[in-house]
Amino acid sequence: MKKNTWVVVADEAIARILAGPSDTGELDSVEEITDPDAHAKGSEFRHDAEGRRTGGVVAKGGGAHGGAQSRPATTTSAAGEDDRHQEAERFARRVAAHLAEAFQQQRFEHLTLVAAPRFLGVLRQALSPQVGKVVTESLDKDLVHLDNQDITRRLLSKQGQTHSEAH
Repeated sequence: MKKNTWVVVADEAIARILAGPSDTGELDSVEEITDPDAHAKGSEFRHDAEGRRTGGVVAKGGGAHGGAQSRPATTTSAAGEDDRHQEAERFARRVAAHLAEAFQQQRFEHLTLVAAPRFLGVLRQALSPQVGKVVTESLDKDLVHLDNQDITRRLLSKQGQTHSEAH
């Protein structure tokens, strides 16, 4: 990991920006971007989706031959998932805009993305082409709630494994 590297550790509600490693070998906190509504809304969306389960009957195999069978409907409306995905996209765009501005200000030269699997792709898509070019590593892990020391240890041990596997 190069000295002018920023590490973004994120999920749908929090993006922690770390820099380093420092002289102590640890990643240092730069700043944090949060979307406080995301966790609250996520909870609301789950309850809302559960309320949309239908207990009706869906006809199967009906028609002119009178062989109608029925089974309970078990589908859930995807509205809650759609809302949560849209919220994640908005947050990813906000994080990406912040990174683009910081990159323009030459605050970092290299970027490592560490994000929950469901959020990593959304974040990658939101990055500007300039910032996308300096992404040197991506890791689909949800580490946002770990402390800097644990994140440093996981990233450096991963790089050590990758480096030793290459030889």
